[in-house]
Amino acid sequence: MAEELLRLGVGDDEGVFALRQAGRHVAAAVRLDFQDQVRVATALSEIGRELVAHCGKVAVAFRVDRRPAPRLLIDMEYAPVPGAPRSKEGDTAAARLMDLVEETGTQARRTVRLAKNLPADATAVTGATLTDLRARLGRLQPATALEELRTQNAELLRTLEDVRRQSEELRALNTELEETNQGVMALYNELSTELEETNRGVVALYAELEEKSDQLREAGEAKNRFWANISHELRTPVNGVIGLARLLLDPAAEPLTEEQRHQVSLIAGASETLLSLVNELLDMAKAEQGRLAPRRTFVEVPSMLRQLADLMTPMAEQSGVRLRVEPAEAGALSLVTDEVMLTRVLRNLVANGLKFTDEGEVRLTTRRTPGHLEFLVTDTGIGIPPGEQERVFEEFYQVPGGKPGGTGLGLTYSRRLAQALGGDLTLESEVGAGTTVTLRLPPYQGLAELGLAHVLVADGHEAGRRVLRDMIGDAAERVSEAGDPGSVRDLAASGEPPELILLGPDISAAGAVGEPGGPPPGTAVVLIAPSDAAASDGALPERVDAVLDQAQLAPVMLADAVARARAGRTARTP
Repeated sequence: MAEELLRLGVGDDEGVFALRQAGRHVAAAVRLDFQDQVRVATALSEIGRELVAHCGKVAVAFRVDRRPAPRLLIDMEYAPVPGAPRSKEGDTAAARLMDLVEETGTQARRTVRLAKNLPADATAVTGATLTDLRARLGRLQPATALEELRTQNAELLRTLEDVRRQSEELRALNTELEETNQGVMALYNELSTELEETNRGVVALYAELEEKSDQLREAGEAKNRFWANISHELRTPVNGVIGLARLLLDPAAEPLTEEQRHQVSLIAGASETLLSLVNELLDMAKAEQGRLAPRRTFVEVPSMLRQLADLMTPMAEQSGVRLRVEPAEAGALSLVTDEVMLTRVLRNLVANGLKFTDEGEVRLTTRRTPGHLEFLVTDTGIGIPPGEQERVFEEFYQVPGGKPGGTGLGLTYSRRLAQALGGDLTLESEVGAGTTVTLRLPPYQGLAELGLAHVLVADGHEAGRRVLRDMIGDAAERVSEAGDPGSVRDLAASGEPPELILLGPDISAAGAVGEPGGPPPGTAVVLIAPSDAAASDGALPERVDAVLDQAQLAPVMLADAVARARAGRTARTP
């Protein structure tokens, strides 16, 4: 609620002088600064003069309003003269001086309200202070025209002095700004020069890096060609040595003495080891060139583990170390992968464990985790220092102070194979306690376990679509069909697009899912293709997420292809 400070009536020019004087005193009393005091007094003088000229008498009330923010309110009430419009020039001038100028009321009685926001410390004008303020304002004596003129002259002189001081400050600021600008321009020129030099250095560095990259790429290609050529060149004579050794050891051949048989057996064993190394080198070269393509099949884990145990047990007996191949856990009894590659990885890991274990055991455990099928090879050997545990995966690297022998390619080769199978190889070790190497592979899930919602089956022949539809069966909530590429695009672009598209061998993959206008980003695409196309996907659209050999088309292999496609699509979708 506003609190009244002063009320007065204005009816002539002397009253206007008194109003100006009162406005100045009230503004000072509520702690407005000098400039605002002049603004309030001038605004009252301009509007008061116009209102007196218009209607003769004006009632003026000064109030302090503290809500929502403290401000000085001045209400000027008057009775308008019918048919004589009031000049609004004073209102226009006052609007530039005050924070608010508005007029309200009826035809019989109108009020011009002026408002000026008060400083924060004006809230202290309460209680006894307010009573004293009203008393002092009530004792104000109207000023004569001469006195008011002197006051206005004094205000003008003070204002001019303020203007002069501000002008000098502005000139000083302009001088300082000009000096600053000169410094900024000098700094800008210096930075521009340095940036230009840096850019030239960056361009030169990029050129050098590009040259080094080309050299590294050429060196890598030369290394791969060397490995491939050497592997092919060595394989023939090594196979010849192995064949001759087998002929000599054949019971039907001429009998050998025990010493001769022992020597030939050593030759045969060394040749087998050399052939294995040659094959590993060739696979390493293929892996680096991206040509190591797994031949995925359904693998029965217990049978594979038994064969591995039969293969590695003689080596364990020769080393004097116990080999334990534990039965696979429930849920880890089958998977879809390249059995030959998987066996090579596990054979390498078990052989490493036997080689670096003097006493104790090497244990192979198979288990199912929520996201992987894991093969753990644990030994009680010498262990690997923490600083060497990642370096053992580098090509040709061997831990200093370890047992001699080997090429330093075993773990490197095994990790490459694991990654080609869609998994990874990790290692944990403690010096003196042993090492555990873990091979993680994607687990097998049947079609019913994949939680399929909407599947689109596409093929140019009804028989092909029926085969795919029957394989999906009840594993999907909804199955749609398309017989040509246009229908595939139309269904993929509909309001309910499929989450999975199965493309049969008798439909154009490029026409169905190629760019532009392919399926939505979240839709996985599996292509069932003839063997030659499945083996080489260079001509396939980028939008195909997985390829299944037509000769392998079966529910198990289809489920694996769908799982690979969805995993790949999830990884590529932001």
